[in-house]
Amino acid sequence: MRDHNTIIVWLREDLRLGDHPAFEAAVRAGGAVVPVFVWSPEEEGRWAAGGASRWWLHHSLARMEEALAGCGSRLVIRAGPVAETLQALCKETGARMVHCSRRYGPVGAAQETRVTETLHAAGVTLRRFWVLLYEAELIATGQGTPYQVFTPFWRRCLAQGEPRMPLPRVTRLPAPARWPAGVALASLGLMPKMAWAGGISRAWTPGEAGAQAALREFIREAKRVENYPADRDVPAVVGTSRLSPYLHFGEIGPHTVWHAVRGAAKTGGEAYLRQLGWREFAQHLLHHFPHTAERPLRADYGYFPWREDALGLRAWQRGQTGYPIIDAGMRQLWETGWMHNRVRMIVASFLVKDLLIAWQAGAAWFWDTLVDADLANNTMGWQWAGGCGADAAPYFRVFNPVLQGEKFDTQGDYVKRYVPELAHVPARWIHKPWLMPELELAAAGVILGKQYPAPIIGHTAARIRALEALTRMQKAARAQTK
Repeated sequence: MRDHNTIIVWLREDLRLGDHPAFEAAVRAGGAVVPVFVWSPEEEGRWAAGGASRWWLHHSLARMEEALAGCGSRLVIRAGPVAETLQALCKETGARMVHCSRRYGPVGAAQETRVTETLHAAGVTLRRFWVLLYEAELIATGQGTPYQVFTPFWRRCLAQGEPRMPLPRVTRLPAPARWPAGVALASLGLMPKMAWAGGISRAWTPGEAGAQAALREFIREAKRVENYPADRDVPAVVGTSRLSPYLHFGEIGPHTVWHAVRGAAKTGGEAYLRQLGWREFAQHLLHHFPHTAERPLRADYGYFPWREDALGLRAWQRGQTGYPIIDAGMRQLWETGWMHNRVRMIVASFLVKDLLIAWQAGAAWFWDTLVDADLANNTMGWQWAGGCGADAAPYFRVFNPVLQGEKFDTQGDYVKRYVPELAHVPARWIHKPWLMPELELAAAGVILGKQYPAPIIGHTAARIRALEALTRMQKAARAQTK
């Protein structure tokens, strides 16, 4: 028997029961609730989940199945075209309403449009719920245009007042008289066929419970929030919240994080909340400028003379550039599926400026290897490094990997953790081992080119080359406007 009061909750990047407006509204409606996840990587195109994200998604869905079972419910998993799959589920259950949390950017928006049209033709309504602290469509300049600079954007957001309080956790979901069939999670093939994810599994606990534990640790551990403004730039210490993958998969909502941090610390908290603001800004940009996932926001950078350098790209990906801070970051990424944010900026600068490899190549590698691979954040970060996005670092600002390492990893603790072949190199040489006297190199057990590579490019020459490339781009852009 079909029940027209049934509501389907279509889950995507909102795999939690706490502060979940779509679930809360469905329960309040009084009918049965059917939670559904539809796996359709073909519809995601080039932005289908990468290897690390697929590993995380598998475990997140498994935790969601357990959480729903504790609420007297279950997760219906299906694979196939999303709109048609949801339409079929509505027909099977008699549902006349589907709830979902919004996604931002080209893929999510296009998907929601298709689903809306398909369901409408079948007499079903798709109701979308806002999930950001400050919704992208409601924040605009005085001229009604999207912001492209963070500070005035964030000022306008804060002028709207405090974000709403998080909603209570759903503890009971009314079940339908008959559950529609689904497929087993394992059939989606999300887990890697080769055992490369051991380091990731040791570093992370996907799921809502893992998210809540990470938040509790951040706000309760002595002075983590208070010291955040300084510690967040030091990769050798645990100075950040490490909530980014949980936020991406929606295992915790930004409202929950905002109010927990706000209530935990009088100092340091503002600096962290500002980072949540940068996350909002990334979503705002991708919503209003969806082409930036593939093309620069600043059109003149379409003329930049990027180089094809397969060997350089491979050395960067494998952490074999000869620059210890770069190699430590890239190896941390491969080992744990995550990289410290300061180091992300350093390795990105090296790729696009020292090697002159297009930012899209770096974004693609991060997309496949990060557990927190978020299209909006990834796009904004790489366009920032490439000087071609909103509020970006000027292209002529070229990070020196030696000076960056010496400033943010003074004793080399971070480098030695992920580049163990340099474990016995003294701190004064740890970020420039090629300058060490031969006797000291030998004492440290390092032979450049054998245990550890010499730099694949000299930074001074690379910086000059990058600035010359910028000049050529500017000339080419001006020529096109004449």
